[in-house]
Amino acid sequence: MMTKGTVLAAIGGMAILGLMAWSGNRAAQANSNGASVSASAESTPQTDAAQTSVMTADATISPTARPMAKPTPPAAPPSAQAPDTQSTIKLTPPDHRGPVTHLPLPRYVSLKGSKGNARRGPSLSHRIDWVFTHPGMPLKVTAEFGHWRRVEDRDGQGGWIHYTLISGVRHVVITQDMVSLHARPDEKAEVVAKAQSGAIAHLDKCNSAWCEIDADGASGWLPKTDIWGVDADEARD
Repeated sequence: MMTKGTVLAAIGGMAILGLMAWSGNRAAQANSNGASVSASAESTPQTDAAQTSVMTADATISPTARPMAKPTPPAAPPSAQAPDTQSTIKLTPPDHRGPVTHLPLPRYVSLKGSKGNARRGPSLSHRIDWVFTHPGMPLKVTAEFGHWRRVEDRDGQGGWIHYTLISGVRHVVITQDMVSLHARPDEKAEVVAKAQSGAIAHLDKCNSAWCEIDADGASGWLPKTDIWGVDADEARD
């Protein structure tokens, strides 16, 4: 189970940026009743009201310690009503468009609410393999089937999730420890904050090599190589 944690600590003279903890705990589940459904579709970006602001100008955060996620124990095969994913679903090659949304595949989205069940196949009759439990967690969509999207996290774990449980609002996760955030996309620019590995932040602008991230009114630029949740050649205005 993923938890949120923020630890504020003054760091002399230099603003330290707190970022949402990466809570990659994907608790194993075997509940076949399905996830709760939110209101809007992935392709329409919207503000996640459930997300807690975690960035401040004079703080840093330590991502909450978590046990390794474990897969659920073996279960009986899906019922006859469930689609045969081996024969009916084709994973779209990279840099193509999804057959349902016609949006690019693969692409990045975020977990909309506080919980999202990732299933073995695109229906409620399939067993739950993973449970994402952190609002704003960046996810990569790799396939589409009806109202379902196949997603994975930064570790490659995931499954099929209902499209109403994900959002087009973009977030990223910090992949390096104590990353410096700069006032401009330049390594010689003033350092305005720092972020620890595993923290999550809202994604703003990007050029060919740098991205601006923010939360709670604080923002800064860092190299794309220090985050996960954005393509290497992606540009955002």
